[in-house]
Amino acid sequence: MKLARLLNRLEVRRLQTPQDRSLKTVQDMEIQSVHCRAQDVQAGGLFVAISGFAADGHDYVDQALERGATAVVAQRPLARDAVVVQVNDSRRALALLSSEFYGRPSERMVLVGITGTNGKTTTAYLIESILAHHGLSAGVIGTINYRFGGQAFDNPVTTPESIDLQRILAEMRDHGVSHVVMEVSSHALALNRIHDCYLDIGVFTNLTKDHLDFHRTMDAYWSSKKRMFTECLGPENPKAKKTAVIHVSDPKGRELSRAFSGDIIATGFDSGAAVHPIQSQLDRRGISVRLSTPRGPMGIRSTLVGPHNLANLMSAVGVGLALGIPGGTIAGGIEKLGAVPGRLEPVSDPKGRFIYVDYAHTPDALDHVIGALSGLGAGRIICLFGCGGDRDRTKRPEMGHIAARRCDVAVVTSDNPRTEPPLEIIEEILQGVRKETVSELSPSDLGDDPGRRGFIVEPDRKQAIRMAITAARPGDIVLIAGKGHEPYQLIGTETVPFDDRKEAESALKEINAKR
Repeated sequence: MKLARLLNRLEVRRLQTPQDRSLKTVQDMEIQSVHCRAQDVQAGGLFVAISGFAADGHDYVDQALERGATAVVAQRPLARDAVVVQVNDSRRALALLSSEFYGRPSERMVLVGITGTNGKTTTAYLIESILAHHGLSAGVIGTINYRFGGQAFDNPVTTPESIDLQRILAEMRDHGVSHVVMEVSSHALALNRIHDCYLDIGVFTNLTKDHLDFHRTMDAYWSSKKRMFTECLGPENPKAKKTAVIHVSDPKGRELSRAFSGDIIATGFDSGAAVHPIQSQLDRRGISVRLSTPRGPMGIRSTLVGPHNLANLMSAVGVGLALGIPGGTIAGGIEKLGAVPGRLEPVSDPKGRFIYVDYAHTPDALDHVIGALSGLGAGRIICLFGCGGDRDRTKRPEMGHIAARRCDVAVVTSDNPRTEPPLEIIEEILQGVRKETVSELSPSDLGDDPGRRGFIVEPDRKQAIRMAITAARPGDIVLIAGKGHEPYQLIGTETVPFDDRKEAESALKEINAKR
């Protein structure tokens, strides 16, 4: 692709050319690839220098040129005898260049974006199941992986950098995918990763406290979330029909529904929402609900557990309605979906303990998951959790307080400590735990008196899982929270293999063999 075609998408402040090349020669240069990581640059590539969390791409321009970069896009002047395109915002430029280079793939497929603090992954799985049940070729980009055509690929972040995102969308387009479901993180919105992605449907699930290490304030966090609706579903979007599916039981959802000027399908627990429950039964077997919808009543059964998953289910129904999918097909697609990886995913125990692994890593998510489990009519709730290092510290005491208040036993352990000392993270969690009148327990306390309430500290997550399951009796619930589907633990700068589900299964085998 000629450089001139790519530059037509940008607001160029200054085009710097080498002394031995004319402007026409530069504009006619063929660009073979687009990159934002200098180590990935190939001969004939275009390097876009962006400022990252740990490094600034402008410091790696020489490396990119040495590796064969034909031109560089940057935010500041560069004293190089090379083709340098200066722009105001290199992240925005990267998104536009990536989209153009890959043929604007989002314009060729139906694109559904999901944003919100919690529920994105489960909602994406539900929508994917509905699309598949309707016979459509669907792709998904999300927290667990990106997948299409029966294949799944690792995805290190919820929403990839724009160059990677556009490449993935182009792969899906070229393999015949007609509909893409994409989880959209607040980081991606703030960093322009999905700029020039044109949505057909935008879904808002909820907004609660998270990512304040990045956004600093809740107002900034909320502003990032809104951008999906004001920009990706805004006036610049060339698609003929654009719909927002908004969960209006959330206060920010109600605010968004009042501000959005396009078509809206409101979902919620109150009768004022277009999609709301008429009758519902929630138990250990899942959800049985009769919904009121704009097309009439819709009966649905799902193996998902808890009121928060009923909210996710209604969001998926809203998307199905927006796409014109028949009600019976929507219900059938939801009913076909089994457990979502790491989202209240059960670990089977023949001895009658109810063990669940869940990704809940925010105060609101932990509160909702514990609330869902407490309504199952079982025995005690033993909750194991920690908090991530090098991330929002303000939620640590909040999560500790929730666990101590709502659970019979809170097992405080490590999550992904990263470069923070695990015991320092745990101490911040305990500040919230100690707001409740609960005692610190020892492992022997749990075994001697299964009726005792309190908390226990075990920094080793492997040992903590064994401790929690050992303490449980038939009928008790063990919630292993925080990491969900993740097959690793981040300790220092190392990525260590670790899967809560496998650890729970291993612990069960050992414990049950002794009893």
